Amino acid sequence: MTRRQQVTAFWLGGLLAMVLMLFLFRQILLPFVAGAALAYALDPAADWLERNGFNRLAATTTILTILIVVIAAILILLVPLLINQTIDFVQRLPSYVTRLQEMFGATLDSEWARFLGIDPDSIRASISGFMSRGVDLATALIGSIWSGGRALVDILSLLVVTPFVAFYLLRDWHPMIARLDRLLPRDQAEEIRRLAGEIDNKVAAFVRGQLLVGFLLGIFYATGLVSIGLNYGLLIGLGSGILSFIPYLGFTVGFVLSLIIALVQFWPDWVWLAATVMVFLVGQLIEGYILQPRLIGRSVGLHPVWLIFSLLAFGLLFGFVGLLIAIPAAAAIGVLTRYGIERYRASPLFRGNGPSGM
Repeated sequence: MTRRQQVTAFWLGGLLAMVLMLFLFRQILLPFVAGAALAYALDPAADWLERNGFNRLAATTTILTILIVVIAAILILLVPLLINQTIDFVQRLPSYVTRLQEMFGATLDSEWARFLGIDPDSIRASISGFMSRGVDLATALIGSIWSGGRALVDILSLLVVTPFVAFYLLRDWHPMIARLDRLLPRDQAEEIRRLAGEIDNKVAAFVRGQLLVGFLLGIFYATGLVSIGLNYGLLIGLGSGILSFIPYLGFTVGFVLSLIIALVQFWPDWVWLAATVMVFLVGQLIEGYILQPRLIGRSVGLHPVWLIFSLLAFGLLFGFVGLLIAIPAAAAIGVLTRYGIERYRASPLFRGNGPSGM
């Protein structure tokens, strides 16, 4: 076996061992992965405090204390309201479906529908079946979440460990990176540092930027929907912001739900229907032309399709832990794939007997 083959076998073996470890211990990894993600996200803030006179221990303690106070305030003030809105929405969902059926029924019985040869009874039956299946699906989803309350309690109990993991990782972040760096193979150290730096830049740009974009969008959508008096505007607005982590999902879900509720609540007042649509259109303009370019940038290199596939694949393999590691893994795989393509294009296998670069 040549030296290059040995190096390749070493890295492939390490990758397989890491994947196997994640799969075997996926049930207990949540607080450790969450703590590592939290430490990674907060490391720039700790570095900034260090540059302004704090030692590392004081910076770590200050940041985590502020974060815990903010999270506790959100849980106390906001979560009960969102839970009440969710329960009320589920209870009133059948009445919304009935009202929409009546509205569609009136449209199907109009003169122009009969002129076009539309059979109102068959269309009405299809709509009724579709909405009934939608209600059943939503009810089953809410029921599964509710019945999974014990699992949520288990997750919350595991999250008690997360602040401790985040504290020690954030405090010792730079010494740990230095120790890992000393373990790198000397011949490949510079190349590995370059690839790791590229992965770090892409992960940091996307994760930190997208979290901030989702937070700001959630505030904008919630404020806009509540200000026009839409029922469940706070729940839908904040949910749209959270789901915007997955491209187009937050906008689509929020827009469809808001439009359905607005039709039932405001019909036939077109002013408030238009206002509901405008909230999401303005939100998309703000996201596309202000937030995304300034907070994330154009060079992250994570295609939306690849991102969605990664979230689904890692979520299927590793559960909630997989969702936490999906974005870093997607960025790393993208960087390594581009590196592999570069090496392939520079190899005799690609070039053959021709000149380099053809």
